[in-house]
Parts: sequence; structure tokens; C-alpha cells
Amino acid sequence: MKIIIVGNGKVGFTLAEHLSQEEHDVTVIDTNDEALRHASDALDVMCVKGNGAAISPLEEAGVSNADVVIAATNLDEINMVCCLTAKRLGAKFTIARVRNVEYAMEFSHLKDELGVDLAINPENATAVEISRLLRFPPAANIETFCRGRVELIGFRVREGDFLVGAPLSAQSRKLQSLSMLLCAAERESGEVVIPDGSFVPQVGDHLYLVGDPVGLTSFFRLLGRHTPKSRDVLVVGGGRIAHYLAVILDRIGMHVKIIERSMERCRHLSEVLPHAMILCGDGTDQELLEQENVSATDAFVALTDRDEDNLIISLYAMQQGIPKVVAKCNRQNYVGIAHAAGLDSIISPKMITASHILQVVRGMQNSKGSVMNALYKIADGRAEAMEFMVNETTHNLNIPLRDLRLKKGILIAVLLRNGKIIIPDGSSVISSGDIVILISRNHGILDINDIFEDSLLDMGAAQ
Repeated sequence: MKIIIVGNGKVGFTLAEHLSQEEHDVTVIDTNDEALRHASDALDVMCVKGNGAAISPLEEAGVSNADVVIAATNLDEINMVCCLTAKRLGAKFTIARVRNVEYAMEFSHLKDELGVDLAINPENATAVEISRLLRFPPAANIETFCRGRVELIGFRVREGDFLVGAPLSAQSRKLQSLSMLLCAAERESGEVVIPDGSFVPQVGDHLYLVGDPVGLTSFFRLLGRHTPKSRDVLVVGGGRIAHYLAVILDRIGMHVKIIERSMERCRHLSEVLPHAMILCGDGTDQELLEQENVSATDAFVALTDRDEDNLIISLYAMQQGIPKVVAKCNRQNYVGIAHAAGLDSIISPKMITASHILQVVRGMQNSKGSVMNALYKIADGRAEAMEFMVNETTHNLNIPLRDLRLKKGILIAVLLRNGKIIIPDGSSVISSGDIVILISRNHGILDINDIFEDSLLDMGAAQ
């Protein structure tokens, strides 16, 4: 597909990287020479210098033949004008990043007039993801499928966990009765594994479970890690994510305290968040955190503009024994260091945005095949979890899974049939109308048919 990305900041560069890796024809438009040079040197993309809301740069980028135009500059107004101009010049589909809280609340009424087919709000999406972690503290990360009926949860294996040192096949009695499946594992070395019965979990592994929320809760009780949802949440940094998060947490009965440096921003937050406690101060100041009795809070969320500050104060919060600590970090090279230090819940707004847009692009590529309802990057982007709706175009329907030839690194993790969650075994079949959740390593899956080695049944092959 021909894709134009306007704005080569964190989100724009991440999108260009992923989309070019999937062999799309990507053009980046930006006004900054250094940003364009970086994209040109690091990625297989074409670069155009100019204002993406103006006609000339868009025409130079080939907007009239563009399948998708993604406006991801730092200014919402530029993004909206860019989509309007691109649509008038012939672009088939437009996506705008819209971050402003006021715009986001009213945007649904304006989308058609502005020529925007899809609006993405990274800050709101990030706040939603953080709220899930605070509702279920044992998880390092949570993704949802089938409108919340299925969840994918990541957690780190600790010393003393009953999983350690024994193959999964030997633990089937404990796990078989639960409606869940261990679907992926990331070793401390960075290796990503799709587990089978011979897989042996080790201390430090980051494991991913998928299944019914009730089954997952039962698993963490069995593991001895189940804790109730957080009640008191301390947030450092009062930006847009904090605003969205406070609104969500207030709705579900959590008490929020926000520490923000800017007096002007504090005044604004106190006006729009009447139920939250707003403190003006430096949230990276250890003395202030001690004065606010940080160790007595249930959860700590670091949302400042600096990744380094977020990671350092989150590690301090962990030392204070706070049950749940979440840090915002957009730099992927920091994530491994943070994980090694024991900080598991790290949220990246740019990766959340990229996953959402990749899902849309893959769905457009495959408009005649099975429908992709969700796409999540897991294991630091080295694996993907996807939700597909099966239809009459899907191959190998009603054939036992044990008789199918699946590509290496593919796992059929969950089937949802007539509202019932099925954790499949070798005798399970895929039927038209099912929702299928797949885990993939090293494959850019566009259609459920991409998981098969071929479309022919090979009775001699095992999964």
C-alpha cells in the first residue's frame, strides 16, 4: 500500500519503521531536516520536506494515489487540516492524531466535515491501558479481546512460583481446569518462545497468558499473587494522560492524587478534576514523596515528560514497597534495562498508537478476507497477538487442529464460538463465525489463512 506519514516525531518514526518493515511504500513529510535525515538513514522510506497541511508537499508525496495518509504531528490543528487537504486531493483513507482533551470530546461530530476517517488519541488509549493494570495489579500488561471477554496478561516468573523448573505438561492438573493458556514467553536473553508441553518456565521469564478473566484471576490466586484493585493512586506528572486517567479512575471508585510542577497546569487540573487531589511540586523530589507518604499508597504511576525521570522515580517507588508501579517510557532501548531492574509495567504511548494503526492498515490490505478486530505487539514488539473473525474465505474449516500444517511460531490460542470461550486442543476445529485469537512470532499476519503452510490438508502433519 502507498502510505504517507506527516510528522516524523516518536509516533511518526515508529509507524514508518513498522510499515516499511511490512514492505509498504512509505513517504514521510516533515519540516525538520534532522528528523528527515534520521528517517532516510535508518529506514527504507522516501522523505519530503514541507508542511503536511499544505498542497505542494502532499502532491510531491503522491497524495492522489495514497491508500492511507496518517497525520501525526504535535499539533492537532495541523493534523486535521492535513487530513482535510489530503482527502480533497484524492487520498482514500485518512488518520489523524488528536490529543487535545476538548477536541477529543467533540471530535465524533466533526470527523466527516474534516475529512478524517479515523481519529487516534494516544493519551486516552494509554490512560485506558494503565487503568486496566490498576484494576488487576498482578499483571505487568493487559490486552483485551472480544470486547473484554478474553484477556491477555503478561507477568514475570519469580523465585518460589510453582511453575518454575517443571515442564508445562507436568503441571497440567493444576492448569487444565482453568479457562486459560500460556501462549508466549520472553526469556531474559530476549528470546521469544511459543511454548508447548515441554517448555520449562524459569525465574525471570516474562510469560503471557490468554483466556477468560475468571480463569486468569484463579491462576494468580493459585500463584499466590492475587491482590484487589488499587484504591489510592499517586500520579507524578499532570499532562493529558494524567487527566484522562483521573477521569477513568474516578468513574471506577479510585482516589487519585496528582503531583505536577506547573502552577498553571495545577489550577487547570483542579478545575476539571474536582474529585482528584492536585499538588504543585516536583514529583521527582524524594523529600516531597516522603512527605506525601508515598509508601502508603496502593499504586504509583510516573507520567512526566522525561522517560529517565519516570524510570528512576518508579524504581524508588518499588523500593518503598508500593504494590503496583507503572511507568511511561517511549524509548524502547530503556525498556530492557527497566525490566532487568524489576520494573515490569512500562507503557509506551507511541507503541499503543502504532499497534492500532497497523491493525487498521492490515485490515484494509485484506478487505476481502477474514476481519482483523485487534492487534497487539507483545514481548517488546517481537511477537503479536491478533483477533480474527472467521468467514467463508477461511481455509481448512472444520478440520481438527492436529491435522493442520501451521507455520512455525504460530499458536491458535483461543476460539470464541457462540459466546463460549474454548481453549483449543488437537481435536478442536475452526468454524465459520468463530472469533480466533492467534499468537505469532516473526510473521506479519494479514489474514487467518496466512497461518497455514499451505491451503491443503496434510493428514500426516502434526501441529
